[in-house]
Amino acid sequence: MAARPGRGIDWFPYLLLTPAFALVLTIVAWPLFETFRLSLTDAAMKPTENYVGFANYVEIFQDDFGEIILRTFIWMGLSVTLKIILGTCGALLLNAALPGRAMFRILVMPPWVVPIAIGVFMWSWMYNGQFGMISGVAQRIGLLSEPFEFMAYGQSAFIATIVTDVWIGVPMVTLYLLAAMQSVPKELYEAAWTDGASRAYRFRRITLPLIAPAIFTMALLSAIWTFNSFDIIWILTEGGPRGATTTMIIDTYKTAISRFRYGEGAARAVMILVFLTAFSAVYLGLLMRLTRRGGQPQ
Repeated sequence: MAARPGRGIDWFPYLLLTPAFALVLTIVAWPLFETFRLSLTDAAMKPTENYVGFANYVEIFQDDFGEIILRTFIWMGLSVTLKIILGTCGALLLNAALPGRAMFRILVMPPWVVPIAIGVFMWSWMYNGQFGMISGVAQRIGLLSEPFEFMAYGQSAFIATIVTDVWIGVPMVTLYLLAAMQSVPKELYEAAWTDGASRAYRFRRITLPLIAPAIFTMALLSAIWTFNSFDIIWILTEGGPRGATTTMIIDTYKTAISRFRYGEGAARAVMILVFLTAFSAVYLGLLMRLTRRGGQPQ
């Protein structure tokens, strides 16, 4: 802050910001620094720790961590894509002039309002091959000839975790995009309707371009949350069977907490931060370009 003529720097505004700055340093900066410091050691269940440099990072890429990274991005990509598609469709339906629209807006909330653990436990019961509803219905309609344990096979367990994550995340995406759609000027729709434009044309030329920044923003937020999602996979499969649903956050937890290798777990946490930072930077760059063009896609 510039000093006034004949006076020194006014430190009062800085003093007012000091508590917030100290809070940020305490709950954000210091844990990040401590995690990075720990990643350079061989910290484990022992009284002392030794400096090992970047040995933990080298060891990460000597095992199957590359496969875990790829699995994480596939899991995140499929889940976020489905959330955006289903959320957009849901927002379109809730934004339409339909009878009982207010009731449907309330009914879309339970998957998001119900505690995640309770919702995931409900899905785990539905996936059960002996008394689960999904296997039972599939047998009744002839899709299955015998009970099927979804959590016992890698591919079915992987798909099951995605379905559960989408079920939990779609309501928030729907409401966010619904708010974006309601901000679109009604005059644009009226003019297009007067010119004889169809619903598909109005969506493609009016709705979609104007809510594109909201879609990009929600996709970024959903990607970060999905990338760091722990409870859904852990409650359903604990990363199994045979590592088929082990993502980076699950692998970090197993390394640091289950195996008590804190230094290696911290190195994996730092890698998660690096990947998320890079991913967010690319997404924000695309969003800024889209915003500068006024939300109009090329």
